[in-house]
Amino acid sequence: MLESLFITHLIFATIQCLMGVLANGIIVVVNSTDWIKQRKMQPFDLLLCCVATSRICLQIVIFYFNLALVSLVEIPSSGGYFGMFMFVYPLELWLATWLSVFYCTKISPIAHPLFSWLKLRISKLVPWLILGTLLCTILTSVFHRKYAWILFQKTWSSFLFPNATTQVREIKEIPVLQLVVLFIELLLPLVIFLISVLLLICSLGRHTQQMIRAAMGTRTPGVSVNITALRSFLSFLVLYVSQYLMATLAFSHIFKIRNFIFFICALLVGLYPSVHSIVLILGNPKLKQNAKKFFLHGKCCQ
Repeated sequence: MLESLFITHLIFATIQCLMGVLANGIIVVVNSTDWIKQRKMQPFDLLLCCVATSRICLQIVIFYFNLALVSLVEIPSSGGYFGMFMFVYPLELWLATWLSVFYCTKISPIAHPLFSWLKLRISKLVPWLILGTLLCTILTSVFHRKYAWILFQKTWSSFLFPNATTQVREIKEIPVLQLVVLFIELLLPLVIFLISVLLLICSLGRHTQQMIRAAMGTRTPGVSVNITALRSFLSFLVLYVSQYLMATLAFSHIFKIRNFIFFICALLVGLYPSVHSIVLILGNPKLKQNAKKFFLHGKCCQ
């Protein structure tokens, strides 16, 4: 029974990783190709490219974790894997958060001085947001490096040895400041994301209802575009939040290691960076067209 669960989990984890790398790879290749041809990249395309790159790295880290779950690889005892995760995971969260802020300021029809100011300057702020996020993530990962092995050992040893007693001495060695910084580092992007996406969904939903009343139907082009956008942002919200919830459940020791529910949580953590990238491709005409060309070219080669 356990072996069949391992095999099923490995199959789904492999499909998930390949799907995520392929979808995010298309985003990176398309935007990089345009950058080479035009020798410049639009701020939105730059942000999208950085998000896709961070998600490729995150997919690889998550896939390695899934391989460790089925005992195909061993997690290095140096704690380097945990340090890599502590860099890639917050980086992807922050970049995805800035993507939601960009959407909110550009699309949301909110009449407020702050939104008007952001709408005019968000494009110029994007490179600085990316650079600042990268530098802050590097600094925080270095800050956590000294205690990364203690955190990693506490978490992973409880996975491998669920009946083992907790090593209180090692837990006390982690300063309160370390835990506070880690908590803020993971919670702050979630708060900013929720504010921006919920504002966008509410304002766009209200605007769509006004258009439906004025047009007396939902088949007008403007209404259809708004409804498609609402579905896209709702999926963004659900996937982003579900990743937080599943990661919390997986690492909270609520479920025993290597049982069915734990494997489901581990798979759902990696679902967001792959599925949302597919949603981005389907909602972007340029990316969608290039993705079609890629798959048609692959069929022709066969």
